[in-house]
Amino acid sequence: MAKESIFGRISTLVRANINSLLDQAEDPQKMIDQLVRDYTNNIADAESAIAETIGNLRLLERDHEEDVQAAREWGNKALAASRKADELRTAGNTTDADKFDSLAKIALQRQIGEEREARAAEPQIAAQTEIVEKLKGGLNGMKEKLGQLKTKRSELLARAKVAEAQTKVQDAIGSINVLDPTSELGRFEDKIRRQEALAQGKAEIAASSLDAQFESLEDLGELTEVEARLAELKAGGTSRPAIESE
Repeated sequence: MAKESIFGRISTLVRANINSLLDQAEDPQKMIDQLVRDYTNNIADAESAIAETIGNLRLLERDHEEDVQAAREWGNKALAASRKADELRTAGNTTDADKFDSLAKIALQRQIGEEREARAAEPQIAAQTEIVEKLKGGLNGMKEKLGQLKTKRSELLARAKVAEAQTKVQDAIGSINVLDPTSELGRFEDKIRRQEALAQGKAEIAASSLDAQFESLEDLGELTEVEARLAELKAGGTSRPAIESE
């Protein structure tokens, strides 16, 4: 029953679709690790069961060969006894001839018994041989599946590392998005713009103050000319026109 149970587990594991199992798993890596452990344990159990089954088969085969060999030997003994009986009967010694014929019959009975045992073991040997071949095939299939699982695990881990690296890169890119005013770069740019605006404002204030000073100079010049013309009038001169005709 234990062998049948192991054989059933081998058949189930060999038929298992790895990709389908992984698709259904919440955590594929843990699923693969568990499958690797299950396959490794079942392979060890299968190897032990197969070794025991092969050992039993070899015992049956040796017993069968011994039965065949014994049947052959009893056949030879029967033939030898029969020939001796014929020689004695030819020589007129019927009493001893009958004894050897009796021995030949006994040998033939033994031969028949050994042949019967050999024939009875043959179906069992054939069945055990078939089971061993199936178990060996299933074991090889499990080992291939185990290799696939280990390869799949390596592939999955590599993909996970690549995905993790891509996520980090995308996070880094997102943190310096120049179009995002809330990003560090956006806030730094806004600070610079404010400083530039402040400098521009100070420049405009300075420029307006300078313009006012020049306007004051112009006003002062105009007052000076007025005073000059007034003095000229008082002296009896004629005030010159503001604009001389050409």
